[in-house]
Amino acid sequence: MPLITLTVRKPKSAAFKTTVLDAVHAALVSSGVPLTDKFQRVLELDAEDFRVDPGYPDLQRERGEDFVLIEILWSVGRSAKVKKKLLDELMNTLAKANFDPEQVMVCFKETAWENWAFGGGRLIHT
Repeated sequence: MPLITLTVRKPKSAAFKTTVLDAVHAALVSSGVPLTDKFQRVLELDAEDFRVDPGYPDLQRERGEDFVLIEILWSVGRSAKVKKKLLDELMNTLAKANFDPEQVMVCFKETAWENWAFGGGRLIHT
């Protein structure tokens, strides 16, 4: 069960957020995540609460007001090949929607299967 957290600067339109979240979900599904496995949240922060370096580490264009931080928390075990494929698909989808891929940062976080209780306090992977 991936948990997606999208962090952006205020204000962002519903269309902006939906475009990014839908692109992330499509890339996840393409990598083997079930279509119905959709858990997403959006954090919209004031500029003073979301500080980022404009060019780190070697961007082609500086980060701006539309910078998007995507955190993907999922179970451990996916290879670098799977992650690269997901990133390629995500960036291509966002580019087609007129998003600048240089404005998108993705952070993968992995946790063991036994750390997920999907409901009712049940650990189904133990």
